[in-house]
Amino acid sequence: MLKQTLQHKLLQKLSPQQIQFIKLLQVPTVSLDARIKEELEENPALEDGSLTNMSDPVEQYPDRDPEESYSAEESNFDNEEFNVDDYIQEDSYQDYGNYGGGDDEDDRKEIPIAIQHSFYESLQNQLDLLALSDKNYLIGQQIIGSLDDDGYLRRPTLSLIDDLAFSQNVMATESEIEDILKIIQEFEPAGIGARDLQECLLIQLRKKDGQNPIIQQAIQVVELYLEEFTKKHYDKLEKNLGIDSAGLKGIVAEILKLNPKPGDSGAVAGKQLHVIPDFHISNNDEVLHLTLNGRNAPELRVSRSYQEMFEHYDKTDHKDKKMKEAVQFVKQKLDSARWFIDAIKQRQQTLLKTMNAIMSYQYDYFLTGDDRKLKPMILKDIADRIEMDISTVSRVANSKYVQTEFGTFLLKSFFSEAIQTDSGEEVSNKEVKKILEECIAKEDKRKPLADERLTEILKEKGYSIARRTVAKYREALNIPVARLRKEL
Repeated sequence: MLKQTLQHKLLQKLSPQQIQFIKLLQVPTVSLDARIKEELEENPALEDGSLTNMSDPVEQYPDRDPEESYSAEESNFDNEEFNVDDYIQEDSYQDYGNYGGGDDEDDRKEIPIAIQHSFYESLQNQLDLLALSDKNYLIGQQIIGSLDDDGYLRRPTLSLIDDLAFSQNVMATESEIEDILKIIQEFEPAGIGARDLQECLLIQLRKKDGQNPIIQQAIQVVELYLEEFTKKHYDKLEKNLGIDSAGLKGIVAEILKLNPKPGDSGAVAGKQLHVIPDFHISNNDEVLHLTLNGRNAPELRVSRSYQEMFEHYDKTDHKDKKMKEAVQFVKQKLDSARWFIDAIKQRQQTLLKTMNAIMSYQYDYFLTGDDRKLKPMILKDIADRIEMDISTVSRVANSKYVQTEFGTFLLKSFFSEAIQTDSGEEVSNKEVKKILEECIAKEDKRKPLADERLTEILKEKGYSIARRTVAKYREALNIPVARLRKEL
């Protein structure tokens, strides 16, 4: 049985403008240029004001009387054969994709371009130098293409045989695959084409001086006692190899020189992590000054030609279906441009407001850079100060960097939980982590401090923390357990 009922509902929905602002807020400075360039390319009603003097009037027709500027167009609108699409396309946007954030053309020409071969191209070049049959060459190409980014071959031999049969129409046997794989394992970088870590290390060791007794013993360790080596059971290794700690030290040093991920060796050299800070804090005679990166404040404006176009369309008496569609298109682009500009401005204000609150809260820390001066601070503390939602603060803290006189840091790193000392004072857990780092840095590496001993040291300093909490902080610092920190 069908029924009709009325229901009252209270719903909260985000407007398109709010969604756009949220997305822009979490975009870091390094990606903002690309986002703005994308918007400029998609919306011809949006212009980069840095490329045009906004104070000068835009005169597209300087030879005409301003009062007669639309007389010709008005007569054309009475003609049914007039194509509105052609009129809209008069606004050339071929240069919108070339905006580079306002950099001078001469500066861009001076930037050198590094030409590098990728990891796979390097292997392919080495394969091309070999005198192989067509079949073996195709097998070699298939193996190289099947390598993971770290240089390992994890695809089973039978799967490679199937790949060659279906994609290259090459019928290969397991022995043929193995023969070509051994050839590729001789390529540079050493260790390439290994099926596992043990094979990778052995390939590298066997390329060294085989007459060297240390190399021979290192091969023996990797072949027979790799598990004991990775777990640093040095006493077992000394017993099994019949050597003392001094002899084992040389073997361990030789193995540690090897590259466990040979595929990354060429790629890492060509990759650099560039962090562009969103804020800069300077200290002038114990007074902190906060500035926002200029790239967060681009000069954007709404296209005057599109505004005039819309005004003219709107005033035209004769409006057919195509004319209405054109008006709707121009209006949509103008609204989109205004929304984007407003979102960028709101982003700037929110960033400054949030960072000002963080700087004020952690003022003593930003003066000195001493982690011990970091106060316990959670997202809610800043959200209450700026009267915004916690999610807004989180979006800013998780993707923005600040440059100080003692380094560049992610805003998230300034947030920490509170720990109460024996005296009742609340301190940041950053302070405890700093003490843990110092204790582990000063420890005797032949007898590293266990978590129980670290807990006792912290208690002696007035920090009553459970052993599991110490282990959690140690793991957060990417410090391994005591046994794995042991050195000879």
